[in-house]
Amino acid sequence: MAMVNVEIISKEMIKPSSPTPHHLRTHKLSFPDQLAPTAYIPIILFYQPNNNAHDDVDHYQLQKSCHLKKSLQQTLNHFYPLAGTLKEDHSIDCNDVGVEFYEAQVACKLSQVLQHFNIEILNQFLPFEPHGTHDVLLAIKYNIFECGGVAIGVCASHRIADGASATTFLGAWSATSRGDEDVCPKFDAAMYFPPKDISWGKVGVGVTKEKIVTRRLVFDKSSIAALKENTSSTRVLAVSAFIWKRLMAISKSKPAPARVHVAIHAVNLRPRMVPSMPTHSFGNLWYLATAVVSPHDQLDGGDDHDSNRTLAIKLSNAIKGIDGDYVKKLQSDAIPDSLTNELEMASKDGVESYKFTSWCRFPLYEADFGWGEPTWVCCPSMPFNNLAVLTSTRDANGIEAFVNILEEDVVVFDSDEELLPFVSWKIAEH
Repeated sequence: MAMVNVEIISKEMIKPSSPTPHHLRTHKLSFPDQLAPTAYIPIILFYQPNNNAHDDVDHYQLQKSCHLKKSLQQTLNHFYPLAGTLKEDHSIDCNDVGVEFYEAQVACKLSQVLQHFNIEILNQFLPFEPHGTHDVLLAIKYNIFECGGVAIGVCASHRIADGASATTFLGAWSATSRGDEDVCPKFDAAMYFPPKDISWGKVGVGVTKEKIVTRRLVFDKSSIAALKENTSSTRVLAVSAFIWKRLMAISKSKPAPARVHVAIHAVNLRPRMVPSMPTHSFGNLWYLATAVVSPHDQLDGGDDHDSNRTLAIKLSNAIKGIDGDYVKKLQSDAIPDSLTNELEMASKDGVESYKFTSWCRFPLYEADFGWGEPTWVCCPSMPFNNLAVLTSTRDANGIEAFVNILEEDVVVFDSDEELLPFVSWKIAEH
């Protein structure tokens, strides 16, 4: 479909309903926070209309909007750093300046948007583009479709939150909205991972200024079972290995292909600590597991199943290396050797990196604000080349992969016969 007109009808700052106590006014960022990119985590949740029982649809939408903002105020009492200001000294001034809340009218029905995956249309439902710097740490856009369906677009600063933290916030906000007891987050990551002096090098996953295109792959239950059998690994690693292989094929198709291929998989540190941290511990509680394919690995020319299995094993070994003992090293004052080695490798010619993060266990489809669970949740485009964000499908049996690639690589990606069975343009049936 053609581009959709999304008209912003209001914008305001939503502040916590109660002032943040003085002793909580300064929130220190952790070492993993320091590694996070200067970008925003984008999430869009789509909800079907339920206007049948309401004669005055406009009044009903106004009530929903007011209720959302009130529950957001209450939720920010617990998530107060999100309403603060990022400072240069690796801290947040929890000054209750608030979060941005936009309300917009969408000139089409929700079913029209869900007919065809179009990343440019989806990005319109976000409060702003998820790259660069903005004045707020959290922004929300409440989009109302002609049919009464809604889309809630969220941009949470990656400098303070990871995907798990953003999901925790959405879970708490939706619970407050429907009148259930929410979870109080823990903002003590810096106590376990004190900030370090990293002025010696540019760290973090770099944001690209080149044009990025996002493709959506869908792996159903049977497809995942086949990939798991071929790789003898978990569902996430099987899918990650498959995508890694296909992205490497793009590099190898170029006149000057990369000689070394590095897969970087985000690993949730919460369950790997001893003792483990609660799931609602807030911040960037992740680290990077790095797997490398060098020329002597000789993946080309062999059986695809064997090469996929080799890649899955490399990923599995890298992730297993982020264990309790490794986490203790991250908590020390020393800079991890893996970080310096990664930065050194990334600076060399002939090296291509591929980034993966899995949100498959995040309860995004449980974000019920009082009008039912979302019909679809997506992570639209992010400003990183060769990034794959994996999420569970609504039925939890499949995996959706949102793959970000350079615009110049689209032709090769779209014509890859190995990928074609998984490319999905239709989002939902109605």
